[in-house]
Amino acid sequence: MSRNNKNIIKNNLNKITFHKLDWLEWISLFLSGWFFIYPKPYEFLFTTLLLMPIIGLLLNGISGRPSIASLIQITKKSKGADKYDIADFIDAPAWIITLRVLIDFEFESFYSMIIPGIVSAILILILLFSTHSLIMNSNKDKTWIVLSIVTNILIYSFAATYGANCVYDQSEAKVYSAKVIDKHISKGRRHTTYYLKVEPWGHHYDPENITVTKYQYTETNIGQLVNIDYKKGFFNIPWYFIE
Repeated sequence: MSRNNKNIIKNNLNKITFHKLDWLEWISLFLSGWFFIYPKPYEFLFTTLLLMPIIGLLLNGISGRPSIASLIQITKKSKGADKYDIADFIDAPAWIITLRVLIDFEFESFYSMIIPGIVSAILILILLFSTHSLIMNSNKDKTWIVLSIVTNILIYSFAATYGANCVYDQSEAKVYSAKVIDKHISKGRRHTTYYLKVEPWGHHYDPENITVTKYQYTETNIGQLVNIDYKKGFFNIPWYFIE
């Protein structure tokens, strides 16, 4: 393939973008910021963000299976390197749901979510490739485009699966009591996390740190007994939290 043809392909990839869904991107960014800063009403925001990538893929593919390159905008950085900007209705929900899941829920076991996460990822990838075609022309950006999209979909799939497991869980909680033996605060650039360290409880044989709200952290003293709710999970992935 001549250099001229390669440049034409590159220019076409830049032009075939997701700009027709700018409105969905702005909604996704707004709701993502809201969910991260002030996650209330929790279930409504979670559900809405959960649907954003699915709605985006369906709407973007409604014109007749466009290339998956239409989900990526390729621009040049100041130093001349390529910058891959995936559609915000995919990456914003993926990363914000991941952050909220890590902040809000305690994992019983990472391994218990592998199979449900893989199943979810397969379903989303089926949706992706049933609504979008592969990049047919060979060019240097093809691998990076596919990797960018698939990576974000994997992140979204696992975070959304575990989040849905907790948010939609209606199972009856098994309640354990445990004594608070320590407490501490972890401060990041954009978020502060509050922890209560509790003595062994149930089948947890070692002391552990459990994330809590700022109010719970302030109102709970070392030596105080707290109730830990242990739940089955919507997808049978056990999880727990301090009441």
